Amino acid sequence: MPSPTEGTAAETPVVVKRGQLLRLGEWCARHCVTVLVIWLLGLAGLHVLQNEFGGVYVDNFTLPGTQSNTGQQVLQENAPSSSGTGAQVVMHDSQAPLTGVQSQIDQVVGNLQQLPHVISVVNPLPPPGSPPTGAISSDGTIGYITVRFQANPSAYGDSYIDLVNDAVEPLRAAGIDVEYGGPLGEAARPETKDFTSEAIGFAVAVVVLLVGFGSLIAAGMPLVTALIAVIVGLSCLSLLAALTTFASVSPTLATMIGLGVGIDYALFLITRHRQQVMDGAAPPVAAGRAVATSGRAVLVSGCTVVIALAGLYVSRVSFIGKLGAAAAVTVITAVLGALTLVPALLGLVGRNIDRFKVRTPVAEGTVGLDQEAHGGWHRYAKRVERRPWWFLAGGLVVIGILTIPLFSMRLGHIDDGADPITFTDRRAFDLISEGFGPGANGPLTLVIDQSQVPSGDRAALAANVQQALTGVPGAASISPPQPTGNGQALISTALSTVVPQDAGTTDLFNHLKDDVLPQAVAGTAAATYITGTTAAQVDFLELISERLPLIIAVVVGLAFLIILTVFRGLLVAVKAAVLNLLSIGASYGVVVAVFQWGWGGPALGVNGTVPIESYVPMMMFAIVFGLSMDYEVFLLSRVHEAWMRTQNAEDSVAHGLEITARVITCAALIMVSVFAAFILSDNIVVKMLGLGLAVSVLVDATVVRLLLVPAVMTLLGARAWWLPRWLDRILPHVDTEGEAV
Repeated sequence: MPSPTEGTAAETPVVVKRGQLLRLGEWCARHCVTVLVIWLLGLAGLHVLQNEFGGVYVDNFTLPGTQSNTGQQVLQENAPSSSGTGAQVVMHDSQAPLTGVQSQIDQVVGNLQQLPHVISVVNPLPPPGSPPTGAISSDGTIGYITVRFQANPSAYGDSYIDLVNDAVEPLRAAGIDVEYGGPLGEAARPETKDFTSEAIGFAVAVVVLLVGFGSLIAAGMPLVTALIAVIVGLSCLSLLAALTTFASVSPTLATMIGLGVGIDYALFLITRHRQQVMDGAAPPVAAGRAVATSGRAVLVSGCTVVIALAGLYVSRVSFIGKLGAAAAVTVITAVLGALTLVPALLGLVGRNIDRFKVRTPVAEGTVGLDQEAHGGWHRYAKRVERRPWWFLAGGLVVIGILTIPLFSMRLGHIDDGADPITFTDRRAFDLISEGFGPGANGPLTLVIDQSQVPSGDRAALAANVQQALTGVPGAASISPPQPTGNGQALISTALSTVVPQDAGTTDLFNHLKDDVLPQAVAGTAAATYITGTTAAQVDFLELISERLPLIIAVVVGLAFLIILTVFRGLLVAVKAAVLNLLSIGASYGVVVAVFQWGWGGPALGVNGTVPIESYVPMMMFAIVFGLSMDYEVFLLSRVHEAWMRTQNAEDSVAHGLEITARVITCAALIMVSVFAAFILSDNIVVKMLGLGLAVSVLVDATVVRLLLVPAVMTLLGARAWWLPRWLDRILPHVDTEGEAV
C-alpha cells in the first residue's frame, strides 16, 4: 500500500509570484475612496435602472411534455373558452341568497369580460332555461364566477388587481363579500417585503459579532458590506426578471442566501485582517494578505455555492433552475463585495478598526503551529483525539434522531387553505369548501381527445367514458363528459372528497390518469389527459420526484471533486460528502416534523399540517451543500495548512479547530439567525426554507464540525490526505488559503 503522503502536494513544490488576489486586496485598501465611490455609483445606477426597467416576479411556468400541458393544448385548440388559467371570484351573502343580487352579478360578469387578458367568464346564474352551472351552493348564499385568463394574473402586474377590484365593485357596494380564489387570489396577496425578518437577522448578527469579537466597527462592517452586495444583487435580479420569468419567491430566496453568505464571507476576511493588524502589519498590507489567504477560501466557497445552485438545472425544469440562478446572483455579488468592498473599508478605517470596543478585541488567536496551546478549543480537540469513537457515536446519534421524520416525508403542493386568514385566497378557499366541498378548490379537468375517432363511434365512446367515471373511489363528483363545440374532444370535471394538498387528491389523479380513463377508451384511437392547476401541480411533483436523485448525485459529485481538488485527500473528500448528506438529512427531518407532522407548525402561522412543497428538498439540498463548503473549506484549509508544515495529523486537527472555532461559531450563529428570521414570513415555502436552512447550518457548524469532523479526521490520521499519484497528476492545483503567499 502506498505511504499516507504519497502523491500529496507536499511532494510538489510550487513557486508562486505575487498573487493577483494579494495585489487586488492591497489596491482596494490603498484606493479605498475610489472603490467605495464605484460601489455607491453602481448601487445608485442599478437602483435607477431597476425602477425604470425592472421586471415582475410571477409563478407562471409550463411543463412541456407532461400530460397536463398536452391536455391544456388540446383544450386551447378545441375549446378556447375552457383553456388558460382559471380563477374564481367568490361571493358570499350571509343574509340572503345571491339570486337577490342577480343584476349586480350580471354587471360584474360583463365588467370582467371587458378586462384585458380575459378569455372567458362563466356566470353562476345563467339565463332561465339554461342548465345550472353548479357554481351556487345549495343554500344559495355562496357562489363563484369562474374567470379564465390567458396566463397567470400575477404576470400582469399589481395594477391589474386594481382593474379587477373596479370590476367587482357593484357586488361590494351591494354588501356582498367578494374574495379571489386560485391564481387571482395569489396575485392579490399583499406584497411580502420581509423587512422584519431582515431586521431581526441583522440585530442578532450585531449581538453575535460584538460578543464574539468585541469591536463595534468590526461588528458593523460585515453587515454593511453584505447589505450593499445584496441590494446590488437584487437590482441585477430585477433587471434579469425583465428578460425572463422568475418565481415570486426568487427575491426572498436571493436575499436570504445573499445575506447569509455575504456576512460570513466578510467575517472570514475581517477576522484574518484584524489578526494581521494585531501582529503589527500595516492595514493595506494586512488587507492584501487577508484577501490573498481567506479571500481564496471565499472565492472557492462562492464558486462551490454557485456550482451547486447551477446543478439545479439538471432537473430540466426552468422554474427550479431559475430559483437557483436567482440565489446565485446575490452569492456572486457577495463574493465581489468580500474581495473588493471589504478591503476598501478596511483600508479606510486603518488601525481604528478596534477603536470602539465593548470588550478586549479578539480575532483568530495567536497560536502558532509549533507553539503549545492551552485554549479551550485546543483542549477540546485533544479530548476528541483521546476518545474519537465516543464523539463520533454521539454525533451520529444526534443526527440519527433528527433524521427519523425524513422517512415519512410526503411531497406535495401546499394549497391556499394553509395561508393566513388575512389573505383573500384563504378566505375564498374556506368559502368554497363550505359551499361546495373541499375538492372544489382543486378541480381536475378531464380531457378526451377523440379527433382520431370516427364520428360514428364517438357516441359509444362518450357512453363508455361516462360509465367508467361513475362511482370512482375518492371522487365527490364527476360531471358527465360534454363534447366541445367542434366535437373533437370530451370534457369533464372531477372533484376530490378532500382538499387539493391531501394525498387523496393525488391518489384520485393517478387512478383516473393511469386506470380509469385509459380503460374507458381502450380499443379506440382516443387519447386522455387530466389538466388544470391541480393536475399540473401533481405532474410537477412526479417530475421532481423522478429527478431529485439525479440532482443529489450531481451536486454530491461536484462537491466531492471540489474538495478533492482543493485539499488533495481522497478520504477527506469522501468524508465531506458523507457528512454533508447527514446534516441535510437531519434538516429534512426537522422540516417534516414541524410542517408535515405539525410539531410547532401552528405556532409558526401554518394552518394545520401540510405536505413538504415539492421543490423545497431539491432547493435545500443544492443550497445547503453549497453553504456547507463555507465551513468545510475554512476549517480544512487550516488543518491542511498545519498538515503540510508538520505532517502531524492529530496536531493539525487541533490547530485547525483552535484557529477557526470562534469564527465558525459566530458565522454559523449569524447565518442561522438570518435564515431563522425568515420563518416569520407569510409565505409557507419561505418558512420551510428558512427553518430547513437554519437547522442545516446549525447542525453542520456544531454536530458536524465540532463532533464528527475532528473525530473522523483523528481516526483517519495521515490516511485522510492520501491521494494516488495518477490522480494527483490529473487534478489541477488550487492554493485555497494562499499558503504560498
